[in-house]
Amino acid sequence: MPTSIITTDDLREFKMELLDDIKNLLSKQSKGKLKRYLKSSEVMDLLQISPGTLQNLRINGTLPYTKVGGIIYYDAEEIQNLMTANRVNHDLNS
Repeated sequence: MPTSIITTDDLREFKMELLDDIKNLLSKQSKGKLKRYLKSSEVMDLLQISPGTLQNLRINGTLPYTKVGGIIYYDAEEIQNLMTANRVNHDLNS
């Protein structure tokens, strides 16, 4: 199996793509186009992430969830709060 090296630039690019996807998700929510509770498949589609990435976000406590009858739900408002709490501002003058 070939080895792939992931650089910090690759990670930064992934982070920016993920943030853009989440911003799109949140803008849809604010326009009333989105349900309050999303299933895993809906979150993966909206954020364009794999099942493994979503599972990692759950396991490490990054993304809160609720499990009811074997179905995992995510509160779109909690995703928005998470994004706000982890917002990074870059100083353009440096």
